[in-house]
Amino acid sequence: MTAQFEYSTLAHPQDIQHLGYIFEQCFISALGGEEVYINLIGVENFRIIRKLEQVVGGLATLDMGQWWGGVRVPMTGIAAVGIAPEYRGSGVAIALMQHTLKELYARGVAISALYPAVQSLYRKVGYEQGGSWCIWEVATKNIQVWEQLLPLEPVSPINHEVFHELYQQQARLTHGYLDRHPAIWERLIQPGEKETVYAYFIGTKDQPQGYIIFTQERTEDGEILSVKDWVLNTVAAAQTFWSFLANHRSQIQQVRWKSSAIDSLTLLLPEQTAKIKDTNRWLLRVIDVVKALEARGYPSQIQAELHLEIQDNLLTGNNGKFILSVANGRGEITKGGKGELQLDIRELASLYTSLFTPYHLQQVGKLHGTETAILAATQIFAGASPWMADFF
Repeated sequence: MTAQFEYSTLAHPQDIQHLGYIFEQCFISALGGEEVYINLIGVENFRIIRKLEQVVGGLATLDMGQWWGGVRVPMTGIAAVGIAPEYRGSGVAIALMQHTLKELYARGVAISALYPAVQSLYRKVGYEQGGSWCIWEVATKNIQVWEQLLPLEPVSPINHEVFHELYQQQARLTHGYLDRHPAIWERLIQPGEKETVYAYFIGTKDQPQGYIIFTQERTEDGEILSVKDWVLNTVAAAQTFWSFLANHRSQIQQVRWKSSAIDSLTLLLPEQTAKIKDTNRWLLRVIDVVKALEARGYPSQIQAELHLEIQDNLLTGNNGKFILSVANGRGEITKGGKGELQLDIRELASLYTSLFTPYHLQQVGKLHGTETAILAATQIFAGASPWMADFF
């Protein structure tokens, strides 16, 4: 299928313009100016696909990292996958993804993540559900947390670099969080049309214990405060976060923030009045089995051995039997073994992220294994519910 298409980087000005035109149709200008978006991500980070010398689609690659078991794993995010309408259904999208994944494998990338418009396309090339992205909502009158334990210091003008160290402290402890690409940071602090972005350190400027970045808007449903990003590295910061938001109740009806499907922040609220307003699942793809399994962290108290047998129809270097030996929070891979836990590269993604337990995957026929292998995998891949705050 891929032979009829030509895959390449984005270089020529006319190609940039043509790809921007395709994106404009695909995303209904949702990216906020297609050529601006392309320049923000970096022209060198786009890949295009041609048919008969005509650009018919493209995507963005964002080289960054993702935190798994307290360790940063090299990860490439895939964004803005767009195909010209007249070529949809012709195999262009699958060919584009196949070429991209082979390139990532050749470059030694461990894993890849993306947000799917439709899961079926990406599942065909080995992606599977990896974790959650959720927007929570609570009425300001229901927060009822009054004691402000720390001062709040406004940050103006907003320079995202001042937040990086605080963010990384929280990120490394959060299963699935990104080590963000610079473009994600830029888009986080850039205001939209008719919008102002506000930022505060929680605590003193010299020793902040967290931060909050937010916008406010009037809607048909009332006034809403939307938290674009937050970091809370102490109990005092979490308490102050809620009291700060509660003090907006005279003008703001609702507060929205991004968090896990299982949100511990809501434990500070007096009642279960906070609800998930919107939820999505992002997908993960194990690009290189050996690199991915050796790069991530594992529960430090576990010493176990897991005999895997992996099937990957696209990246055939991942096929075969592997022994994963885990001790002192790290994993080591050797080729061979008994192949006691058999699964496709897709299902390895959901196991890798701890989104589903081995028992749950076995229950729906997504893996097969001996009782010993299932028990070992359950111990090795135990982890908090994975999520990320960023949509890309």
